[in-house]
Amino acid sequence: MAKKSGAHISAKNAAWSFQDVADDFDAHVEKSVPLYKEGHELVCQLSDFFLHDGSVVTELGTSTGALARRFLRHNEARDEIRYIGIDREATMLEKAAKECGDARATFVQADLVDCEIEPSSMVLSYYTMQFVHPRSRQDVFTRIYESLEWGGALILFEKVRAPDARFQDISGQIYQEYKLDQHFSEAEILNKQRSLKGILEPFSTQGNLDLMRRAGFVDITTIMKWVCFEGFLAIK
Repeated sequence: MAKKSGAHISAKNAAWSFQDVADDFDAHVEKSVPLYKEGHELVCQLSDFFLHDGSVVTELGTSTGALARRFLRHNEARDEIRYIGIDREATMLEKAAKECGDARATFVQADLVDCEIEPSSMVLSYYTMQFVHPRSRQDVFTRIYESLEWGGALILFEKVRAPDARFQDISGQIYQEYKLDQHFSEAEILNKQRSLKGILEPFSTQGNLDLMRRAGFVDITTIMKWVCFEGFLAIK
């Protein structure tokens, strides 16, 4: 039986899906993820350092296109850039295309596990890689690195596990308090956790660094951190 997971989104045990949640997705994720909109703004500010005429920006897991819209507004004077948003959920892409209304944007239905990534100046992954199965994740990072031009940037935001059990317990409890402060009920919090079993698989900070370094990245820094949520900038 499906149960409420907040913001009118329902999910069954170990069966979270992004299908048919496009209408409520943005409200749900903005409540669920600390500094969600601030992270979008940071991505936009960072783009000033990496875009040039003719740049391609690829977003992996574009969902409803909220980041795409903000990114393109920030770069409204750059007529020659192209923004490619990739997602496997048709309903997400339909909403993204409908609400974006920018000729520079193209939205593509594909699975990150085997999709082609065009040569890009920037690749954006905003809370997406944590949903890629661990067996496929390294390959995706490697294809990201290979797709980037020299001096190009990967901007990666992820939920992260703590380095040991004590810190994981602390961070988990702080995050639960955050969600209660956002007016999720205890039942909604528990049901969301149950629905994400085996689907959301976050790595630790070190685990993400290892993935990027094995792919070829050397220059990597943290650009945002809130307990169990972290943003990284990696430059090829």
